[in-house]
Amino acid sequence: GMQILAAILLDSLFGDPNGVPHPVVAVGRVISFWEERFYAAKGKARGIFFCATVLCTTAAAVSAILSAAEFVNEYLYHTVNIYMLYTAIAFRSLRDESMPVYTALTEGSLTDARKFLSYIVGRDTARLDEKGIVRATVETIAESYIDGVVSVIFYMVLGSLAGSAAAAAWIYKAANTMDSMVGYDNERYHDFGWAAAKFDDLMNFIPARIGALIAIAAGGLAGYDGSNGLRVFLRDRRNHKSPNSAHAESAYAGLLHISLGGGAFYDGEFEARPWLGDNDRGPEANDILRAHKILTYSVALCAVIIFAAGRTL
Repeated sequence: GMQILAAILLDSLFGDPNGVPHPVVAVGRVISFWEERFYAAKGKARGIFFCATVLCTTAAAVSAILSAAEFVNEYLYHTVNIYMLYTAIAFRSLRDESMPVYTALTEGSLTDARKFLSYIVGRDTARLDEKGIVRATVETIAESYIDGVVSVIFYMVLGSLAGSAAAAAWIYKAANTMDSMVGYDNERYHDFGWAAAKFDDLMNFIPARIGALIAIAAGGLAGYDGSNGLRVFLRDRRNHKSPNSAHAESAYAGLLHISLGGGAFYDGEFEARPWLGDNDRGPEANDILRAHKILTYSVALCAVIIFAAGRTL
């Protein structure tokens, strides 16, 4: 438990380490390596084997690295273990990557805001006005809060009960990275990426719901409208083709009294999506800072929960 708290603290202070080997790069290479060997356009079976092989390779690699460190001495083991936990959490980087969008908006440059936004979202940003830019930024903060923070910490806690927090966290990160690499319903990945997309949905299922409730409580503590957050969450949390995406997004929408969601352009084609929240007021640049505050309070609340659970278990 204490090592998970140390990892959260390190990520809060330093964000993603620059210039040092980052495990997520290695995971990306593992995924590409097995994709080349398993890929077939037709049939879902190859995608299932690919998915299982990536997860097994990741678990084996983490276990091997930790065992080697433990063989040297216990200090190296704890150092490596905390490093593996710390690099799995993406809280600070999420804040740092969305901040330039806010700065560009306050300086009145929509062109720059669109450019910085395009680094962190999949949708086309060229046609977005300020409201659209703010919506997309708040949505990506809410969604990445689940993927990059809550789910990771959730599997760390489960993993620590089962023997290895780091192995469980990186199995999750591998599933999430696979989804972002092959989990597309397009010609190339319709069959092959099916298993990866479904497995990622499965792994995020519980964390998305827990994370939204934590965000509502944390947002209330941060001074936003917690009861409206809960109301909009309960009403709109299923308004998405993914079983998990709308949970945190609808919580943030309710807390801030803005609407999120709606359709967006992807590769030049409009994809219709339902709205989340009520259009009580138009989104404004400051909503990005408000979303950061909800995110920060949520991470702090996660830490408090882990600390309290660690004391009672």
